[in-house]
Amino acid sequence: MFILGMGFVGKFLAADLKKHGWQVTGTCTSTSRKKKLEEIGFNAHIFDANEPLHEVFDIMKFHSHLLISVPPVLGVGDPVLQHKELLKEILTDGNLQWLGYLSSTSVYGNCGGAWVDEEYQPSPTTELAKARLAAEEEWLQLACDVRVTAQIFRLGGIYGPGRSAVDTILRQEPLSKGQKMRFSRHYTSRIHVADICQALKASIQRPSPGKIYNVVDDDPAPREQVFKFAKNLVEKKWPGHLNSNNSAEDADSLILQGISRGEKRVSNKRIKTELDVTLLYPTYESGLQSIIKCMQNPFYES
Repeated sequence: MFILGMGFVGKFLAADLKKHGWQVTGTCTSTSRKKKLEEIGFNAHIFDANEPLHEVFDIMKFHSHLLISVPPVLGVGDPVLQHKELLKEILTDGNLQWLGYLSSTSVYGNCGGAWVDEEYQPSPTTELAKARLAAEEEWLQLACDVRVTAQIFRLGGIYGPGRSAVDTILRQEPLSKGQKMRFSRHYTSRIHVADICQALKASIQRPSPGKIYNVVDDDPAPREQVFKFAKNLVEKKWPGHLNSNNSAEDADSLILQGISRGEKRVSNKRIKTELDVTLLYPTYESGLQSIIKCMQNPFYES
């Protein structure tokens, strides 16, 4: 497996695949990140999409599977696809069998709270979401040109160990501007990183050229509901440690201040019926409970 952009999802997938005997190589954007990846046993290469080293593309061609986890850039689009012709040239003569592109459910736009599946016509409202949709189409076309099976995975809000509502509560910091804006949504589809890996591995076992999959859990719940649940988990496990002026209180106030707007409820039926995926964490409750269960006491003082 070659992972272009070994970030949160990429590292989790790489660790999972390695346990099952896969050789995994990935890219990152700095020397410090490269060192960290190598320390945990991965082959890592620094990759600057604006000035990519030809040798990285050469290494990529000898892999059987390629996952693209590089987000689009405003004004640029998909930075890797700036080198589309070079990629075609390299991959045409390579060993590639499977290509996966990690996209986002943001491509559907504002659907007024309706349930949407993969047949729903995307209508992105932000420039980044429009760039996501354009990247999907370009990667599918590139894969078709080089005769490789490609799939698109539209991910909900990604969370997992170290990156969850529980972690946000424990940091006891004010919510970011982006978090505050998202609190006005009626519905937010999300997905545990372990279940993303499940869907990717299932697709590798059952490749379907050009297929698009929504990768979300069963419960597109409001963010304030999720944060309240996370706050209760923390207070129950470590009572008396949260201060009164923390992100949870900030979140509570936003419930009253935010103007709710219908977004969308994203259906995951296809990954269940076509890829036979059984979610490990079908709801945010089960996902957050598993995260806090494995946590060491963050308030412990030696």
